[in-house]
Amino acid sequence: MREDLKSRIETELEVKAYIQDLQYALNNGAQIKFQLKRRVDEERDERYTNQYTVNTLFPNENPVVALKRELLTLNVSDYMRTVRDLRFPKRSEMREFGKVYNGQDDVYIKIRVVLLGQYGNTTTFVMSFHFAEKAFTSNMFPYCKK
Repeated sequence: MREDLKSRIETELEVKAYIQDLQYALNNGAQIKFQLKRRVDEERDERYTNQYTVNTLFPNENPVVALKRELLTLNVSDYMRTVRDLRFPKRSEMREFGKVYNGQDDVYIKIRVVLLGQYGNTTTFVMSFHFAEKAFTSNMFPYCKK
């Protein structure tokens, strides 16, 4: 599949609205679903797994509490792109963000926010929160203030 069909760059206004919705949901009871161990990690260098990253950055913390705090700090300059879920095309798109921790550790973040059930229970699925396999460059962030 062509790369341009798998991902897109939302407008800055769309990204800001998405982040506002995410923050509202997280501050109003949204659940966070996070997999420390993922099947995809079985073939990956341990350093680039969710479990290793969360344990390294937030030792002795509940991962869900730490992730909620970190997701609440996302801003438009952290946005990388919006991607379609090729495995489950009927599901909503995912947003990719990147943040730098400890002044040097690039962390890749991929999330999906979904309204579940008839009463609008919001769930934030954190698919990825791991050290980046490739160092971030400024051109990966369309709204990064240089």
